[in-house]
Amino acid sequence: MAETYHNYVDGEWVAAETGETFENRNPADRSDVVGEFQQSGVEDAERAVEAAAAASDEWADTPGPERGAILRATSQALEARKDELTETLVREEGKARPEAAGEVQRAIDIFSYYGAKASDIGGTVKSSSSRDTTLYTVNEPVGVAGLITPWNYPIAIPAWKIAPALATGTTVVFKPASAAPNVARKLVECLDEAGLPDGALNFVTGPGRSVGKTFTTHEAVDAVSFTGSSAVGNTVGEQANETGKRVQLEMGGKNPVVVMDSADVDEAVDIAASGAFGVTGQACTATSRAIVHEDVYDEFVAGVVEAAEAIEVGPGLDGADMGPQVNQSELDSTLEYVDVGQSEGATLETGGNAVDVGDGFFVEPAVFSDVEPDMRIAQEEIFGPVLAVLPVSSYEEALDVANGVPYGLSASIVTQDLTEAHDFVDESESGVVKVNEKTTGLELHVPFGGMKDSSSETYREQGDAGLDFYTLSKTVYLNY
Repeated sequence: MAETYHNYVDGEWVAAETGETFENRNPADRSDVVGEFQQSGVEDAERAVEAAAAASDEWADTPGPERGAILRATSQALEARKDELTETLVREEGKARPEAAGEVQRAIDIFSYYGAKASDIGGTVKSSSSRDTTLYTVNEPVGVAGLITPWNYPIAIPAWKIAPALATGTTVVFKPASAAPNVARKLVECLDEAGLPDGALNFVTGPGRSVGKTFTTHEAVDAVSFTGSSAVGNTVGEQANETGKRVQLEMGGKNPVVVMDSADVDEAVDIAASGAFGVTGQACTATSRAIVHEDVYDEFVAGVVEAAEAIEVGPGLDGADMGPQVNQSELDSTLEYVDVGQSEGATLETGGNAVDVGDGFFVEPAVFSDVEPDMRIAQEEIFGPVLAVLPVSSYEEALDVANGVPYGLSASIVTQDLTEAHDFVDESESGVVKVNEKTTGLELHVPFGGMKDSSSETYREQGDAGLDFYTLSKTVYLNY
């Protein structure tokens, strides 16, 4: 019988008032029940918010170095459990083991980074125009932050929201995605073990319609940070804005890699294939479009088809290269887009079929050629291992196609022409722009965020920008 796991509210592990739970199953083996989690309701979410609000003043008054010590201790606790956390992540979300291990390491590094940064939070001194005035700023915590995270990076994304919030002295209410809550629960265990005061962080599982909506609308919540689909994110933003909250939304992507005629085609294939098929294509920064100059188009298509066909699909715990989609709904959506691409007239070069491997949600990585810019598979986020390859005849056309979608999260160009590289950096309508590198993969100490429908375009995450969202600046004129 699967173990039942509880919410974490005001320093205690508690059952939901609803008395209801939901199952979380291994997407590579649906007979494997990872655990039973609380199907929380509004009352449970409100209790968490009240605990965070009650703890807010004490946590804000805790010296930055002391807060930082707790974050560093959390990093150490995560490090001690890295193998366990990696296996948990593979089992509940489906990533290949090396991908899961890398994600856990990112969470370890994030808590270590913000543990150090906590000592630097304070403010700045400025020169005044008056001899009798000391002019300075003070950065104060925003209060209570509601954090809502997705299933596709179930420990890294919670880490890069929770760590900067706690570093600033902001208290947290946190709802993980129901598709992958267990590794997030273990992250909370590590925070508890590190000595985080009661109420500073509260963890509640359950549906967005009750838990998430409470976090986005409750009057005691001062800021809301959401990562997920654009459809849900826009709803979250509207709800939070109605109650005057600070809002940070990071949403979908339709990320291009532009391959110019000067590119090393083998390098371009590696960049596109790893960006498109890594983590089963289930990343907001995944490479969804390859926009390829006609002079190297055929060679590129042949290379990326070969790369796709070399990928071993199967359970991550068994050492496969690419794991399953997270659930039946995501698998069905990917298969539907494969049908859409064919019906629109694109050529399915390889893949796109469900794979009968045990009892999981597996699909072959798919490559489409002869794709036109206005096709749905070139415009809409798919969130699966599907790459659309579009031919272009010039750099100018490639740039127009790259920018010609509603999203603007991550974009890359593969070229040996420095002028093209610099122009692409300047003209790409994306929050992250890369040269000769895949669209996925982020450094933790620099800002991350999108443009257009990929983001609220308000506050960035990670690095110093991650701290900005959780602080308010007060300017002081001290006369004597």
